[in-house]
Amino acid sequence: MTSGSVWIITIGVLVGVLLLDLLLAIKRRDQETSTKEAGLWTIFYVSAAIVFGWTLGGWENPQARSEFFAGWLTEYSLSIDNVFVFIIILARLKISKEKAQLVLLIGIILALILRGAFIAAGAALIHRFVAIFFLFGAFLLYTAWHLAKDEDETNDWQESRMIKSLAARGATPFTVALVAVGTTDLLFALDSIPAIFGLTKDPYIVFTANAFALMGLRQLYFLLGDFLNRLVYLSKGLAIILGFIGVKLIIEALHGIGIHDIGPLKIPEISLTVSLGVIIASLAVTSLISLTRPVKKSKVEE
Repeated sequence: MTSGSVWIITIGVLVGVLLLDLLLAIKRRDQETSTKEAGLWTIFYVSAAIVFGWTLGGWENPQARSEFFAGWLTEYSLSIDNVFVFIIILARLKISKEKAQLVLLIGIILALILRGAFIAAGAALIHRFVAIFFLFGAFLLYTAWHLAKDEDETNDWQESRMIKSLAARGATPFTVALVAVGTTDLLFALDSIPAIFGLTKDPYIVFTANAFALMGLRQLYFLLGDFLNRLVYLSKGLAIILGFIGVKLIIEALHGIGIHDIGPLKIPEISLTVSLGVIIASLAVTSLISLTRPVKKSKVEE
C-alpha cells in the first residue's frame, strides 16, 4: 500500500511539471510548436516514465516495475490513438496550430483530474466487488471488436449535443474545442481505466501510468501530425491488447468468485510477463506492418 506522503510528493511533482508546461504554453500561445520542441518534450516525458518505472521496482516491489510498464505502454498506445481524434476535432473546428497547444494542454489537465476520480471509483468497486471484472472484461471485448472491424477512423468523432449547444450559443471555437478535447478524452478513459486495472490493482500505479501517458499527448500531436495516418493498423494492435486484457479480466473474475475449473479444464492464470509480452508484440508487429505497407501510404498522399 502506497503511503500518503508518496502520493503527496507524486502529485506535487506532477502539478509542478504541468504548471511549467502550462506557463510555457500560455507564453507561446501565438507561436506554433516546432517539431524539434515537440520531440524534446516527448523524449523528456518518455525518459521520465522509464526512469520512474525502473526506480519504482526499488522502493515499492519488483512486480510494481513490470505492472507500471505494462500499464504505461497500454495507456500510451491508447493515447496515440486518441491523437487521431484530437487531430480531427481541431481540424473540424478550424483551430490554428498556435492555439492548439493551449487547448490540448488544458484539456489534458482536466482529463487528469477527472481520470483521478475514475481511478478512485474503480479501485473502490474492485475492492468490494471482484465480480465487477466480468463487466470490465465484457466491455473491453466489445471495444476490441469495435476497433477490429472499424476500417475508417476519420468518422470516429461526431459533435455531441453539448458541443452543438455551445456553438449555437455563440461560444468561441477555442472554448468549444477545449470542451470537445476534454470530454473526448474522458470517453477514452472508459476503455483505458478498465484495461489498466486488468494489469494491476494498485491505484498508485494506475494513476501514475495514466499521468505519464497523458502528459505527453500535446507534444505527440505536434510531433507525429500526418505521420499518424501511416499507422493504419494501430487500431488492430489495440484491439488485440484490449481483447486480451478483457479475457484476462474475466479469468481473474472467475478465480475471484472461486471458479478454478470448467469441467475437466483448469482455468489458467495469466502472468504479468505474458501480458507485457502480448502488449509489446502487438504494438511492434502492427506498427511494423503499417510502416512497411506502401499501398496505404499512397492512399494518404492522394
